[in-house]
Amino acid sequence: MNAWVIEEFGGPEVFRKTTRSVPSPGPDEVLIDVAATSVNPIDYKLRSGVAEAFAPDLPAILHGDVSGTVVAVGDDVDTFEVGDRVYGCAGGFKGAPHGALADFMPADADLLAPMPESLTFEQAAALPLVTITAWEALIEKATIGPTDHVLVHGATGGVGHVGLQIAHAHGAQVSVTASSSDALNMAMDLGADHGIRYDEEAVSDYVDRLTDGTGFDVVFDTVGGDNIERCFEATRLNGRMATIAAREEHNLLHAYVKGLSIHTVLMLIPMLHGVDRARHGQILRDANVLIEGGKLRPLVDERTFTFDDIGAAHEYTASGAHHGKVVVTRTAADPA
Repeated sequence: MNAWVIEEFGGPEVFRKTTRSVPSPGPDEVLIDVAATSVNPIDYKLRSGVAEAFAPDLPAILHGDVSGTVVAVGDDVDTFEVGDRVYGCAGGFKGAPHGALADFMPADADLLAPMPESLTFEQAAALPLVTITAWEALIEKATIGPTDHVLVHGATGGVGHVGLQIAHAHGAQVSVTASSSDALNMAMDLGADHGIRYDEEAVSDYVDRLTDGTGFDVVFDTVGGDNIERCFEATRLNGRMATIAAREEHNLLHAYVKGLSIHTVLMLIPMLHGVDRARHGQILRDANVLIEGGKLRPLVDERTFTFDDIGAAHEYTASGAHHGKVVVTRTAADPA
């Protein structure tokens, strides 16, 4: 089979197309004929070595998000059969080393879910990591509900655009921030109730405008950096904040004096540590209900890439010029 491998950390040019034997699935795995993957920031951080602590041993096949068709099933798997279309975030990391940048991918069946019939392979590949991340943040940790007013930062990014739809589907009022009118229009089309141009309106102004100065019940940060402090400012007294990007030191005084509950999310934990993996598959199954009900749809960037273009796909995603997810596809291959 073909596999796109890195043998060292570095720039997008380190990908090499190689030939490998088709792997056999382990007893708890299925073998996926890969149709597509998508680019998440963790993918280019692993490739560059910035996130080396989470990287599989080199040489490595990267990329976690996958959609495709089951072509073989391990002896202990009873949740999938040959011919099933599946999707998930299932490899390319330490603890789940075989990624999606290959013709075939062995994957822990617990990390997968049936692919919704309403989605294409490309659309399905855009969803796993960002859906699991947003679900953990908003449903499991911030426990949003229909009485909450939720603020989502980075509303047309990968996690942000899914987060706003999950919040909307659970009855919350949703406000979003974005850097352009076009991005806000996209977010409103996905279900946002109120839009904020963060480059034009101060936090205190939009808190006054949208919450009568009280603050938001839940603030979801997908940006990080100094946006963390803006999140503290925007959250109401005793409110909840969830972040997927708290990788720096921050002064928690503002959060402390407001009594905030702060939740951080690292969705890689089940893969890195081999714990509670079935929960990821279940989250995707729960999300399938929203997808089939028309309440959750992926925002896929208009630029298209193939596995042979993976370096360019990484460059484009890292540039921040995209909206939603960048998807990378391949042509189906027969086992060989």
